[in-house]
Formats: sequence, C-alpha cells, structure tokens
Amino acid sequence: MKHGIEFKNVSKIYRKGRNEVVVHKDLNMAIGKGEFVALMGPSGSGKTTLLNMMGGLDQPTDGQVLVGNKLISKSTEAELTRWRARHVGFVFQFNHLLPVLNAFANVELPLTLTTLSKAKRRKQVETALAMVGMSERANHLPKELSGGQEQRVAIARAIVSDPVLLLCDEPTGNLDRKTADAILLVLQILNRDFGKTIVMVTHDGKAADFATRVINLENIVNAKADAAMSGVPA
Repeated sequence: MKHGIEFKNVSKIYRKGRNEVVVHKDLNMAIGKGEFVALMGPSGSGKTTLLNMMGGLDQPTDGQVLVGNKLISKSTEAELTRWRARHVGFVFQFNHLLPVLNAFANVELPLTLTTLSKAKRRKQVETALAMVGMSERANHLPKELSGGQEQRVAIARAIVSDPVLLLCDEPTGNLDRKTADAILLVLQILNRDFGKTIVMVTHDGKAADFATRVINLENIVNAKADAAMSGVPA
C-alpha cells in the first residue's frame, strides 16, 4: 500500500423493503499511510460500516474507496479476497479464537491458506507472537489465557501475514481499563515501530488518546450541514 485510505463522495444506503436507511451521504475522508486513527461517533453513525468498506467487506452505494493504489470499491470479491489476505488484518471486539487450538495454531490459521512452507509459517507465527509479547504462551489454549492475552493472540493472528493495514473494531470493548491500555500500547507500538496503518473504531475517549489522530463522524456530518445552510461547499 503506497498511499493511505481515501473516500471520495461515498454514500452508503441500506434498503429494507420500501424503506431506505442512509448511513453515509457524499462522504469525503482521507487517512494517511502510517497513521493510527481513532474513528469515533455516536451509535448508528456508521463507524463499523466505514471500517468494513476500508477492508472490502462492504461496498459503497455510490462513490469510490481507495486503499493504497487499489480502487477496492470496483473490485470483484475474488480480487478482494486475495487483496485482504496480503494487505489487511482485522481485530474485533470478540477475539473469535478457536477453543480447541492453542495460541500458536490460532495465529497460524490464516497462513494455512497460503503456499508458505511449514518452516516459513512457523517463523512468521513466532515473529507475530513475539511482537505482542505472547511467545511464552504459544502452547496454551484460549481457556488457559486471560482476556487480555486472548486479545494479544487475536492481534498476532491479524498481523501474522505482515499486513500494512490493521482494522480494529472496538478491540478493547470487553476489557478492563488496565488490560485495555496494555492492548492499546501494543497497537501503538505496531504503528510507531513497525509502520502499520491502524484504523480503530472506539467509543472510548481514553482509547482514542493512544491514536495519532481522532476522526469524529458527528463533526463531519455537522460540518456538512452547516456548510449546506451557509451555501459554502463542505
């Protein structure tokens, strides 16, 4: 990914029968390569929808979404699947670790779909676990880990293929303050020391303090409304 993320006049409308739900209307937004952005806003403001469009999990109704030099809003699902495998890692509020697999095997799981040799897979898994401070827990099952340790394993799984973009949806939503801050510090290190571009959806102002920039969707909507009333383009 040579460049960052750009939304150009993006609209997202969900249709339910005869009803339309407008989530975003003519949204313009840019995130630079190497930024750690906290995406905030009230419930229903479309934060997760934006995150899903960045990762090619959802498509805009109108407009363009560019990530790096790729126009992902015009890509086929097959193209997006290959692109995500190489460039994007996802971290969710619920870690979705498989309970029958130990930490090492959970992290290795995405690599089993690649053509990497067993030796190369092992090296990448060991590197990812080391980056999140979980090397000594590699052989532990999820039930033998704390909530914070489980989320560290989930982050290791997200970065094991060395993606340039990390998309995090409320990654500390189920954690206490101390554990949450430890996870956020891991994300901060991944951004600062390893150059990962990170976009994190959060309702937590203290979590947002770990980011290099905060984008509040409510402010974007209000600015567009004020501009429309004054006749000045937003």
